[in-house]
Amino acid sequence: MYFNIKSILWNHGFKEKESYKNIYIHLYEAFKKAILNKALGSNIKLPPSRILAKDLDISRSTVLKAYNLLVLEKYVKTVKGSGYYVLSSKDKKIYQKLNSNATTGKYPKLSKRSKAFRKNIYLSSNNSLSKGIAFRPGLPPLDIFPVSKWGGLITNYWRNVRPSELSYSNTIGLECLRKNISTYLKVYRNINCNADQIIITSGSLHSLYLISNSLINKGDEVVIENPTYPRAYDLLNSLNAKIEPTAIDEEGICIAKTTSKNPKFIYTTPSNQYPLGIKMSLNRRCELLEWAREKNAFIIEDDYNHEFSNWENPISSVYSLNNEERVIYLGTFNKLLHPSLRLGYMIVPYYLIDTVKAIYEQSSRFVPPSTQKTMSQFIEKDYLNKHLRNVIAVSKERKEIFTTHFDNFFEGQIQLDNSNTGLHLIGKVKNNHSDELLSETLSQNNIIAHPLSNYFVGSQKQNGLVMGYCSVNNKVIKENIYKMYKVYSDSQKNIPL
Repeated sequence: MYFNIKSILWNHGFKEKESYKNIYIHLYEAFKKAILNKALGSNIKLPPSRILAKDLDISRSTVLKAYNLLVLEKYVKTVKGSGYYVLSSKDKKIYQKLNSNATTGKYPKLSKRSKAFRKNIYLSSNNSLSKGIAFRPGLPPLDIFPVSKWGGLITNYWRNVRPSELSYSNTIGLECLRKNISTYLKVYRNINCNADQIIITSGSLHSLYLISNSLINKGDEVVIENPTYPRAYDLLNSLNAKIEPTAIDEEGICIAKTTSKNPKFIYTTPSNQYPLGIKMSLNRRCELLEWAREKNAFIIEDDYNHEFSNWENPISSVYSLNNEERVIYLGTFNKLLHPSLRLGYMIVPYYLIDTVKAIYEQSSRFVPPSTQKTMSQFIEKDYLNKHLRNVIAVSKERKEIFTTHFDNFFEGQIQLDNSNTGLHLIGKVKNNHSDELLSETLSQNNIIAHPLSNYFVGSQKQNGLVMGYCSVNNKVIKENIYKMYKVYSDSQKNIPL
């Protein structure tokens, strides 16, 4: 890779040629400092001697002398027919010099907000692609995504894009997509809303971030389900909200048990409680709306999994039951299509639109128009409806295969709860076995299963594994469950009876 290296050399002590003799020594020293300070990283190709000599207005022989000295000192290597390259820091001599050059100093303290999020690094590292995708919760059947159709739409976008469309886009999203989402929600969720109430985001968590920053001041009360989505809890905690975790029963969140006097909002997942999978009853939804009216609070309805949980036995969204603009509705396409899409949406009361937009413009600004336009066409051409039907059919099949093999291998040692209508299942682990330790051991064997205890707030927790059942194709479900069973069996040997 060729680049203008002149500024890097100047920043590391190389001056104009008139200022000293033995220029090649000073050039060598500047290169050495740049390498040790990692301004020139491993395997970076240095400019050809002729080009560098011209850039620095020195002789080529001077550059070659400096290069040869760097080679001799093992900072640089030569590749025949290609040129000079910075040696990898894995080289013993370079590695030692890099370490000896490192310094440790005192730094400002981290913010409370950053500390609230740091524990998610563990979750993210355990979910990396290198760990595989079986049986990561929240993943749809990625192998059936219509790549060719999506690719055709996005190719068509770039073929016909106008220069003006490459400029800054509308923060709240393209009108064509917002209109198509409005139609989509009317068909699938019986939701009537205007397109100008819809704001396009990168997903449900991004939507919650925007709403929370619009509403919460330090010490404000908010109500959440217990258990709940850990990243949602961490977000609210980082904003110094006073959080009231509220228990779940067979009808959903026990709203009558809340003690908050002046809550700003309640965050809830009524269609498919995350992670327990309980569908909130119609009576409880009505109770929730009445509670919000009495408390003058908002309801944030995260309908992240409605396509699956409401397919056979649909129940009205809380938003569709509301007539006071008290519900903020969150939706996402990341769970239905694929997580790398990074496309979600929310319906907000008119009262909040300008505030949310202002917060949005201070962060990520907008979702790429190419993604928005492609998604709009994907809906308009009925590809989304066809894909949804395909996903549901495949997911049902994989759920049956998963549960059959899981029960055959584990024989009740981990009790599987089949009632969840979303894309994950919960296996109840014996109380003498740490679900966190089991999850970590599974991760080391390229199996992803989240510890259920991590979803609970407070000391009262349940032991279990949260497992996605449709992230891998039918052929490898059995072998991955067997691998999971072997890991579990081996770990049991170390637990006293």
